[in-house]
Amino acid sequence: MADNSLQENRLSLARASLREALARYSHLRQGKKNSNNTELEAALQYQLDILTSTSEKLDHNIIRIATFGLVSRGKSAVLNALLGHKILQTGPLNGVTQWPRSVRWSVPLSFLDSEESPQSPLGKGGKGGVQVELIDTPGLDEVGGEVRGEMAKQVTRQADLILFVVAGDITRTEYQALCELQTAQKPVILVFNKIDLYPELDRKAIYQSLQALGNSEELAAAAVTEQTDSENLSDRPNNPSDQSTAKSPPKIAKSLEIVMVAAEPAPVQVRVEWSDGRVTNEWESPPPQIDELKHKILTILNREGRSLLALNALVEARDAEANIARHVLKLRQTEAEDLIWQFAKYKALAVGLNPVAFLDVMGASVADLALIRSLSRLYGLPMTGYEAGKLWQTIFSSAGGVLLGELGSSFLLGFGKSAAAAAPHIGFSTFAGVAVTQASLAAYGTYAVGRAAQVYLEKGCTWGPLGQDTVIQEILATIERNTIIDRLQQEFKIGN
Repeated sequence: MADNSLQENRLSLARASLREALARYSHLRQGKKNSNNTELEAALQYQLDILTSTSEKLDHNIIRIATFGLVSRGKSAVLNALLGHKILQTGPLNGVTQWPRSVRWSVPLSFLDSEESPQSPLGKGGKGGVQVELIDTPGLDEVGGEVRGEMAKQVTRQADLILFVVAGDITRTEYQALCELQTAQKPVILVFNKIDLYPELDRKAIYQSLQALGNSEELAAAAVTEQTDSENLSDRPNNPSDQSTAKSPPKIAKSLEIVMVAAEPAPVQVRVEWSDGRVTNEWESPPPQIDELKHKILTILNREGRSLLALNALVEARDAEANIARHVLKLRQTEAEDLIWQFAKYKALAVGLNPVAFLDVMGASVADLALIRSLSRLYGLPMTGYEAGKLWQTIFSSAGGVLLGELGSSFLLGFGKSAAAAAPHIGFSTFAGVAVTQASLAAYGTYAVGRAAQVYLEKGCTWGPLGQDTVIQEILATIERNTIIDRLQQEFKIGN
């Protein structure tokens, strides 16, 4: 189990990173319109809201567990069994759950006492305590697919742990949905529900086929049932060209955990003998078989819950920052173009008229650094001189051919221009020709630097000491072996 102080340190780093991000965009959150483009303004505000809500979630130590699955798999029943009460509506009809619903989970003390650590943070209030929310979602295959799909993306983004509920052999639609969910790089527990409806041998066979999903693409393809399904390939025309270009099914991660439950067992008939000698048959609902899933969830949360919370918040904030920067760039596009061309014009003029070769090169570099800092101020992304220098080095290394050509040519042409200026008999036309060529190269180099700086600034301020990328890498470097985060890191390269 991760040391509690280590997990708290990770949370503290994540909180500091998000607070710095919120402070960075405080000028955008003051409710003042930044342009007349209402669509871009709304998109920008949405990303700012995501950044704010993520910071609040982190401050309140809220771990969210979301359920996904097709209709009638028993998602609501699984959550009710975890809660110990029938809070979420269930029923025999498909699509009882129409919208995501969040419910606070008060973890039973009996389970807390049985966990590995006597210092478990779960169920505690106040500083250091972790709160758990369970999120119920509509079936992924219900009517209104686009709306449901967007809803699923939003819930997945907020979740720290995902429960994917099936009720037997996995269908192709479920397989594809599970693959899509795993691209979010969140821990997934595959919950095999309604095991009470299967004989022991069938139950074991289904469990083994689910285990095969993470072993190889061939086994995964074989594990997908051919039963009636809207995505079943057998319903399609037999087209040889389709077969030749068909892609193999995506691979399920080996980090997938599988748990068998009976969240709402079917009623069974029992024989009742009364004291007066009467014998009747009554229908009785057995208790849920949910303890294994409870133990699995609580073991994960106690062992690495706060680390998951910190990493997920950082990844969510990093994506939000990148989107914010992208929207800001669009809002400031015209002003940025004017600024780049203004610097290009002045740099060309200064370099062209300056007769000293060494000063040409130095002045060109200083002008490029000033352009980078001016662009960062225009976009509201504050940057120190040191950071601008580091960014310039990065731009130089990636666009080195263009910029090295500019600097080299500027240096050589500068000597030629200096020689022309020192020897009046060479003529003013020679000096002017060299100056025009050098000025053109300088202007083009500045434009290249400006465009490259826009690309790097679009990524937001994730590269600084408390930037999300930096903190994510610091946390991943200290993750314990054989944890879910460690397995996710190896399989998905999270943080890259």
